[in-house]
Amino acid sequence: MTSLAQGLERNGGTALCPGSYDPVTFGHLDIIGRAASVFDQVIVGVVDQPVRKQKTVFTADERVAFIEPEVAELGNVQVKTFGTLLVDFAREHGARAIVKGLRAISDFEYEFEMNQLNRKLAPDIESIYLMATPQFSFLSSSGIKELAMFGGDTSGLAPDAVAEALQERLQK
Repeated sequence: MTSLAQGLERNGGTALCPGSYDPVTFGHLDIIGRAASVFDQVIVGVVDQPVRKQKTVFTADERVAFIEPEVAELGNVQVKTFGTLLVDFAREHGARAIVKGLRAISDFEYEFEMNQLNRKLAPDIESIYLMATPQFSFLSSSGIKELAMFGGDTSGLAPDAVAEALQERLQK
């Protein structure tokens, strides 16, 4: 991963990077890598059954299997599934921060609402938002799935294993 934040020192603690990751994109991996350069430990929390998405293309175990090799070189990142409240999962793992990426105003609106709910439930867990790197600001899992469904080229948007699996799964 070449997009790790330059010049930042880890500031201790554990952060949680939650998401459905259906599928993981280079935008997700950029945010995870940047969080890993700031926190001592990062847990990538893969939501088992996302609430705001109908059915996932890949199982939680498949999504974990796509992410693990991509973050292995970071050394301080673990990938785990969860099916509980986000703040409960964070507390269970001693995370003091939830780190998420923001691409556009629509992301902000949703994340603002979720932040307020999480803050009410767990005022001791801080939400931190990283702006998407410009090259990934357009990138979304749903966009990649749509491209794959219609035979579009998804290379350069997600790891090769993900792009290949999407082609196989969605073009049937």
